[in-house]
Amino acid sequence: MRLTLFTDYSIRVLLYLGARPDRLCSIAEVARGYGVSQNHMMKVVNELVRSGYVESVRGRFGGIRLARAPEEINIGTVIRHTEDGFDLLDCGNCVIAPACGLTGVLKEAVGAFLKVLDAYSLADLLQRRTDIAQLLGPVAPASAVAKA
Repeated sequence: MRLTLFTDYSIRVLLYLGARPDRLCSIAEVARGYGVSQNHMMKVVNELVRSGYVESVRGRFGGIRLARAPEEINIGTVIRHTEDGFDLLDCGNCVIAPACGLTGVLKEAVGAFLKVLDAYSLADLLQRRTDIAQLLGPVAPASAVAKA
């Protein structure tokens, strides 16, 4: 099973913000922390704000932060929200799909995959919050965050 880059970046944003719960962060800062495109991050953050996972604070000293406690953000739910679908094969357009056993097996496998993800919250992924924050690099000064 392979998840989209959009889902990958969504989880990364949540982890970044969860590792720095005491401050607002900028999209540029998050993008720099992971070494990814700021434009991609902006699209991801916009969707996370729209869906209520991230809060955006406007203004000179604005930025982004988690909109919910990490314990309230279920990883399975986030992944269901950010993925278009979980069809591993194009069984819908296959002539033997009604009689093929693979369709049911794949559906069961995806169900098991999502069941595991449903057992975890963002808080579970942040158990080593300090280590995550250190690996993402130093925190930008407040004035740099405001400009980014």
